Amino acid sequence: MKLILSNIAMVVVPVLLFALTTVLVAALVMNNAFGLKSLVLPGIGLEENAVEEHFDSKSEWYTVLQYFAREEPERFRNPDFLQQTGEKLASLESGIVVLQEGKVTFASQAIGRVDDPSALLALPDVSGRERHEHEIVLGGVAYYVFSHELRFEDGGTGVLVMLEDQRPLGMVTRRVFPIVLGILLLVLAVTNGGLTYLVSRSIIRPLRELKAAAERIKDGRLEEALELRRRDEIGEVGAAFEEMRQRLLDSIRTQLQYEDNRKELLTNISHDLKTPITAIQSCAEGLRDGIADTPEKQAKYVGMIHSKALHLNRLIDELFLFSKLDLKRLPFHFEPLELRAYLMDYAEELKVDPRMREMQVRFEAVETGPRVWVQADREKLGRVLMNIVDNAVKHAREPQAQLQIALRAEDGEAELTLEDNGPGIEPQALPWVFDRFYRADLSRRTDTGGSGLGLAIVKGIVEEHGGRVRAESGPDRGTAIVITLPLLAEVPEP
Repeated sequence: MKLILSNIAMVVVPVLLFALTTVLVAALVMNNAFGLKSLVLPGIGLEENAVEEHFDSKSEWYTVLQYFAREEPERFRNPDFLQQTGEKLASLESGIVVLQEGKVTFASQAIGRVDDPSALLALPDVSGRERHEHEIVLGGVAYYVFSHELRFEDGGTGVLVMLEDQRPLGMVTRRVFPIVLGILLLVLAVTNGGLTYLVSRSIIRPLRELKAAAERIKDGRLEEALELRRRDEIGEVGAAFEEMRQRLLDSIRTQLQYEDNRKELLTNISHDLKTPITAIQSCAEGLRDGIADTPEKQAKYVGMIHSKALHLNRLIDELFLFSKLDLKRLPFHFEPLELRAYLMDYAEELKVDPRMREMQVRFEAVETGPRVWVQADREKLGRVLMNIVDNAVKHAREPQAQLQIALRAEDGEAELTLEDNGPGIEPQALPWVFDRFYRADLSRRTDTGGSGLGLAIVKGIVEEHGGRVRAESGPDRGTAIVITLPLLAEVPEP
């Protein structure tokens, strides 16, 4: 739009400025500003209104001569009248020629001798018409002419020919044309040059800013924002560029955070793997060296080796599961699932689980009313519940440990809550508990052996179900993990 408007302005503005400048120059000439009148209109007095009086006087004389030719044609036989008229017209760059019976009887001194009157006799009568109807050349000089028939009292006829010399007009044209042309070129140069500069400046400046921003990005300096503050196409490009810069910065920050998390993970996993491996190695050396010399000791060593092997297998299983989930390669088998019945069965299983013998498990849900149907993968949803329950068991407060499972459905969603009465999580750690590789060490005992992937796996699986998960906790008031899943729009037929 800016280019279109500038192109229109390059045509309209010069035309308007040229017209205004021409009027201004004409006014300056008429008022003889800077001596322009003598330069443009030579031979005309420099007094005030001299130009107007010059042309008015010429027009008046033509009108009077036409009147005399029509009403008093005998005047054109009077030598004194003709001589005075010729002298006056000479001062007005004009003259007359009188023809009687096809012969020239008078010619103004300004016109000179007319050797061949045939050209004048061939002129049509233009009485009552506008002047300058015809042009003629006499003695190498071009004239504007018009003629009027004369009818004398004795019955004779003649022709009055009035001629206006074109040389002064040509001189004026030759002198005015360079001025007008110069004005036109100046106006074109100023307007087109100014508009071109302004338009190009409005385009080049933001492009230079974009280039500078690209150079900063190339050099790795992503913190400085690009602010073009424009609403045109270049502004849209700048906004897209700024969004790209921000996303790239966020990506790099995320990548750096992931890198730090991976380094922390390696440290934690190395420690977690080394501890059971060291225990297994020690037990194996004890059996090999005969330290376990009784059946009771041997059974104890073998039991320790089995326990530590199970722990290792659990760590490796979590790493493998999270890796597949992170790469979107974990297969899901979704099916309609009645969540209330599923959770009731799961709660009953927990009550007979040996790990839960010191923890009281309660399930709260309205047993009457519509059934709660969701689209879910039974196995993966079970893994979500298992990870949450494992955390509750690891951080349980003995001997009054509790786990409460609650379910409610409203607004097209099912909300599942698993709440324990453990030590809780510090407020500064709460926003990060679902991040991959994060371990809220301040809220965990050092002997739990967690990898920091349990809740990250929970979040990944829940989001694959189209749901959300959040944590509600605080020091010494337990932790509640709240899972929200969308309800099925159509209830399956029984």
